[in-house]
Amino acid sequence: MSRNQTLSSPRVSVAPAGIVADGVFKVLLAAVSGIGAAPLGDLIGVETWLMAVCAVALLAGGASELAWRRRRPAAVYLRLMIAYDSGWALAALAGGLVAWRGGTTGGELWIGYQTVAPLVFAALLAAASAPRPSAAEA
Repeated sequence: MSRNQTLSSPRVSVAPAGIVADGVFKVLLAAVSGIGAAPLGDLIGVETWLMAVCAVALLAGGASELAWRRRRPAAVYLRLMIAYDSGWALAALAGGLVAWRGGTTGGELWIGYQTVAPLVFAALLAAASAPRPSAAEA
């Protein structure tokens, strides 16, 4: 097997930097959310327990993203990351609008998304089919 065949094989390919960066970002955001649960929760009007649950969900999502990176096609990651980030932006916008209009649930809306979305992302990633070996690998 030549070097090119080895590098192009989905099982041993180098993970794209964006996938790794996205997973690491979620893990770091989990750490910040967990360590700063009380002060961050107070700042955005969210209970400490919800911040802690959010941190666990983000950690699970980021860890699963990093764990599956070499066993799922990059196209699957790309579609899921676009959907996740689009939802993140819409949740942030909706939460900001609620807060701007004087509502008190804007932070809960945003943190609620941050709690549910990584778990859905991880479940969809786990359910995605693994790439098929190419004819050169068989």
